[in-house]
Amino acid sequence: MVARATEREVGVGLREYLRVARRNRWLLLASVIAGLGVALIVNLNTTPMYAARVTFVFSTPVTFATDLYPASLFNTSRLATYAKLLTSDEVATPLAGTPGIDLDPQEIRDAISSEPIPDTVMMVVSVEDRDADRALLLLTRLAHRFETAVEELERAAPTEPPTVKVTVVSGPALEDDPVAPDVLNNFALGSVVGLVIGATAAVGREVADNTVRTAEALQVLASAPVLANVPMDAGNPFVSPSASPRTEALREVRTQVQCAAATNSVKTLAVTSAVPGEGRSATACGLALLFAEAGQRVLIVDAELRHPRLAALLGREGSAGLSSVLDGTAVLEQVLQPWGAGLWLLASGRPPPNPSELLSSPRMTELVDDVRKRFDVVIFDCPPVLPVTDAAVVAARADGTLLVVRARRTTSAQVTAAVRALHTVNATLLGCVLNMVARSGPDAVPHYDTYFTPRTGRRGRWWRMSHELLGVSA
Repeated sequence: MVARATEREVGVGLREYLRVARRNRWLLLASVIAGLGVALIVNLNTTPMYAARVTFVFSTPVTFATDLYPASLFNTSRLATYAKLLTSDEVATPLAGTPGIDLDPQEIRDAISSEPIPDTVMMVVSVEDRDADRALLLLTRLAHRFETAVEELERAAPTEPPTVKVTVVSGPALEDDPVAPDVLNNFALGSVVGLVIGATAAVGREVADNTVRTAEALQVLASAPVLANVPMDAGNPFVSPSASPRTEALREVRTQVQCAAATNSVKTLAVTSAVPGEGRSATACGLALLFAEAGQRVLIVDAELRHPRLAALLGREGSAGLSSVLDGTAVLEQVLQPWGAGLWLLASGRPPPNPSELLSSPRMTELVDDVRKRFDVVIFDCPPVLPVTDAAVVAARADGTLLVVRARRTTSAQVTAAVRALHTVNATLLGCVLNMVARSGPDAVPHYDTYFTPRTGRRGRWWRMSHELLGVSA
């Protein structure tokens, strides 16, 4: 059991990492491209360097076989000394200024490098220079001067033979390609560095991102069920085709509300959001149409008295409506406007100077009781909760409230504050709607399109009715 739990945790963690990578794939790609660009600039601006190499072997003449091992140990121990001798004044200074080598002693020392071959008495000596011919010429003269210097150093007396003999076993030879810049290595390093920077930026972005992305996160924040993930609609957000993924998601919301109505009296429904721009009005309109499609008498009320929009969006008169009824200048029958079969609109009316007071007045309570008797379902399109108190006032009078949250835009703090404001007025929060969820990518909604596809030459009654009401040709 413990092993299975561990496997599940690993699987979940891996999926989260992949989801983060998919969400930030353009950032990762841009970082890698930037790294490759830097590597390209380095390659183009680095002066090519050419290398010539030679390999020396150091040997000691011996008379008896028993002297071979001590002689080998002696030569191995002396390799560090010979490496220092290569860049000493004894070797480098005589080479400076010789014909074909326009370098001073320090430049010659900087150009020389050596590397002993492990477990041998051999050493590889390299000379690097911008000029390939000069590198080979310098190494050739260096090899001759080095041989002479070692033999003089290891000679006990001028008349005696040297104890160490230096022999060239390979080279001097020039490398076919420049050793700098290392084009492939620079590109590989640029890619890795870019990927690391991109991954770091992606993780930082995820940590800093406090928006709501998933239904699971929203349910935890609101302590209320998420009734549906509603995807974005490329067409009209107020009247979507009957077979669209958005409409099917809203049908799921309607079903959830109907189930709540079966156990509790839910005839008046307030639809609100934490802040503007979360698709609250479009959600309210879609639900109203779907309740009407189910054969119920539905009234949609524009309770946004400060910035009314439903009348204009639905093509109806907006000069008289809810505010007219609340201030006593009109009665309900005068301002109700039919909108299709089974659906009526109560527009907001002219914006009043005191919207909060009107919505909290006794007349509003009487109006809610009146429409509750006349219609099967009454949906209030309320203003956002956080900027003003209007939505909380209406939600307190409604049987239930839906909180619309826009995916990848509404923050966790905004959701928490909105829920707290609704609970303060004892509003009944039926659940949340995660709106404008992406239809592709790691946070995408289920693909309804593969199942709900319109048949050629045949479209649903609701789809035709909606387009006829809007004056759009089917």
